[in-house]
Amino acid sequence: MAESVDKPILEVRNLCVEFPGRRGVVTALSGVSLDIRPGEILGVVGESGAGKSMTGLAIQGLLEHPGRIAAGEVWLDGWRIDDLGDRDMEKVRGREIGAIFQDPLTSLNPLFTVGDQLCETIRQHLDVSRAQANARAIELLSDVGIPSPAERVKQYPHQFSGGMRQRVVIALALAALPKLIIADEPTTALDVSIQAQIISLLRRLCKERNTAVMLVTHDMGVIAEAADRVAVMYAGRLIEIGPVEQVLRAPSHPYTRGLMASIPALGARVEKLHQIDGSMPRLDAIPPGCAFNPRCDAAGTRCLRERPDLMPAGSGASACWLNAGGTA
Repeated sequence: MAESVDKPILEVRNLCVEFPGRRGVVTALSGVSLDIRPGEILGVVGESGAGKSMTGLAIQGLLEHPGRIAAGEVWLDGWRIDDLGDRDMEKVRGREIGAIFQDPLTSLNPLFTVGDQLCETIRQHLDVSRAQANARAIELLSDVGIPSPAERVKQYPHQFSGGMRQRVVIALALAALPKLIIADEPTTALDVSIQAQIISLLRRLCKERNTAVMLVTHDMGVIAEAADRVAVMYAGRLIEIGPVEQVLRAPSHPYTRGLMASIPALGARVEKLHQIDGSMPRLDAIPPGCAFNPRCDAAGTRCLRERPDLMPAGSGASACWLNAGGTA
């Protein structure tokens, strides 16, 4: 199917994920809708347990039993993939969807050279010879900034530094020319200077190859540096989405405003950092109405009764009744 700048590579519509248990069904994701276009990086941000990683796993068909997609649809380049069987989904992962995880050691097999692992991925998804796969592996290592790639391709993961291992993982994700990359906290285990290099590399490769990227992180600095748009999640729901500059500079949801206020400005001297009082509710104890209402200074009576859906807010959308007419 031909790609278009205006046509999303990934379309997620009203995605709901449930985990049945002895005490009932826990809803981990509820009504999540988002899309990502070719060459675009969508940052997905929120507290631990908000549903960021769960969204990525559901898109890839990697939910752990007994987790299941209970409702909604996932479309990849015009092809619905959420209803595929395990065998068909295995063909999608790696070939159509590449993955980058936060700890490169969990993505690399210590018993095989990085070249063997790259060649295996390339030959599994592309019709090439061993020699062609090896040449492509060397090219990929060069593309991700690993010096002397013809020599390093013969080395094992333990012979690489943490930052270099993460570059190898990025090369693995790109090996079969996927349309979408899901990067889940790809810089968390790295020091700050290496983080900046990895984010710059990911952004450059995304633009050069016109690959769509879903960047999952809890770090607003990473979002500001890398993303084109940002989606904010809370308690398994999408509560704000829009252009990164708008969401970071003029957030419309009280939760996003709280997140941004908690980041001190450069050069500013403050005695106490801003914090959002309370904690995110457990998924089996989400309050009625807006899930954020127990922690929200602007909550009104409507917030306690009715759950807001995403509604227009500037160039994006926000799930807050304040956007419906100024009062909650």
